[in-house]
Amino acid sequence: MNHSLQLRAYGKINLGLDVVRKREDGYHEVRMIMQTVKLYDKLTFRLLDDDVIDIKTNLRFLPINRDNLVYKAIQLLKDTYHIQQGIEIDLFKCIPVAAGMAGGSADCAAALVGASKLFGLHLSKEELMKLGVQLGADVPYCILRGTALSEGIGEILTPLSSMPNCHILIAKPPISVSTKFVYEHLDANGLTNHPDIDGMIEAIAQGNLQGISDRLENVLETVTIPEHPVISELKSCMKEHGAMNALMSGSGPTVFGLFAPDQKAAAEKARAAIRDKGLAGQVYIVKPFN
Repeated sequence: MNHSLQLRAYGKINLGLDVVRKREDGYHEVRMIMQTVKLYDKLTFRLLDDDVIDIKTNLRFLPINRDNLVYKAIQLLKDTYHIQQGIEIDLFKCIPVAAGMAGGSADCAAALVGASKLFGLHLSKEELMKLGVQLGADVPYCILRGTALSEGIGEILTPLSSMPNCHILIAKPPISVSTKFVYEHLDANGLTNHPDIDGMIEAIAQGNLQGISDRLENVLETVTIPEHPVISELKSCMKEHGAMNALMSGSGPTVFGLFAPDQKAAAEKARAAIRDKGLAGQVYIVKPFN
């Protein structure tokens, strides 16, 4: 049996995010196009004889106890399958935190996958996704990865054709956004404009990057941008420097811009402009992960 393992936990962006309605139980029904990107955290797992969960991370402000989703994922496996062994996890974060990129959910998904292997459970992707939804609506998608339609509260997933090749400029301004705050202040039943999710699915199927770019829309911007105008400034800066379009991911505040495959130089100029203006501290140029 292997006693150590290293995995990558990839972040995501939302090419389209629509809220269909607010349910009576307080949850929101969504229709989202999720896309994994090549920006990732690294998790190193080591099997322990002692019945403990020991987490280390490069970010001091992150909890390393039961409040951490990685801890919760491993505890769920241990409780469900009566595992007595423990695991040590070294979590190296690169995905921006509280940024609308599902970094915590991605780490949680990687923890389920890694612990399943080290504990000798070898659970299928479908079994892991069923466990993952108990920990967060984005966790099943982070196990599936790639390009997918997400419905319900985020747990109903339909794999889609792969997103066409492009450069994705990602910028996280020096603020944090509470997903809970955004959804609480969203007038879900009063929304007049809705993203063309079906048109986006068709554009993806055709490999039409322009069609995808033309349909980028996120209804949560109606809440987050008035609270944090820097998001609008980031979108404008990206488009001024050649982005086909730009959008806030998730509940924010991360903004991404899509650049054609032959426009990496433009993406680099946009990245430099964002840094020069002090709009964002974390700025990356990545590609889709399919």
